[in-house]
Amino acid sequence: MARSASSLLLRRFLRHPIPSPSPLLSHHRPLFYSSLVRSRAVSQVLERPQFLTSLRFASANAKPKLSADDNISKVLYSEIDCAERECVDREDSDLPKDFPFEIVDNPGDQSITLKREFAGEKIQVNVFMELDDMGDMNEDDEDDGNDDDDDHEDGGSPMPKISLIALIDKGEGPSLEFCCDLAADGLHIESMLLKRDDSSSEEGNAYEGPEFSDLDENLQKAFYKYLEERGISPSLREFLHEYMTQKEDREYLNWLKNMKSFIEK
Repeated sequence: MARSASSLLLRRFLRHPIPSPSPLLSHHRPLFYSSLVRSRAVSQVLERPQFLTSLRFASANAKPKLSADDNISKVLYSEIDCAERECVDREDSDLPKDFPFEIVDNPGDQSITLKREFAGEKIQVNVFMELDDMGDMNEDDEDDGNDDDDDHEDGGSPMPKISLIALIDKGEGPSLEFCCDLAADGLHIESMLLKRDDSSSEEGNAYEGPEFSDLDENLQKAFYKYLEERGISPSLREFLHEYMTQKEDREYLNWLKNMKSFIEK
């Protein structure tokens, strides 16, 4: 019905052409009439309610293609929402009783620093949690058939390794540095180094001492006791694991937000 009405309208315009407004346009007459008829016919069709309804329906069902930037922003928004809920669900760890250190936690850093003074010494401990080792730990457990739950969270996935670099400074002269790992079975000293001051002999030529594992067993035990007296002991492990896990969540959330701001800038 609508199509026959449109045809009737076109035939009517073709039978009764509009006179040319100027003789100068006489040589353009076919083009002028054709354009005029076409534009009026199209206007009539576009103004019909049926056409407007169809157009609105098509627009409502159209799915615009997202650009790469829009797609990244959409995914980041969803990931930020999940990360925020993860941070809310995870409760902040309470400091252990008689915790002797001050915690220095700078946003954006992958480590934290523990500081304290003890008997005139300045003690600084840099704490790292190496999440990249989780895959290796799972493979080692499968290969070894190790069913020990002490190194797992609630008997589930293994806890990531916590590494410590402890520096003991007496103000003048060299300082003593320990590189340690905190594991389920205790604190392990991997290496130790007596770090000389700037006025010492050239770096690289200085004798650094033997490997820690090559020291006499009694001397090794004495150094463990030395660190424990200064608050560096296996009892730190559970708290540091919880704290560093929360820090990882916060840093990941901040990274997502910074990335989203950069994409949308």
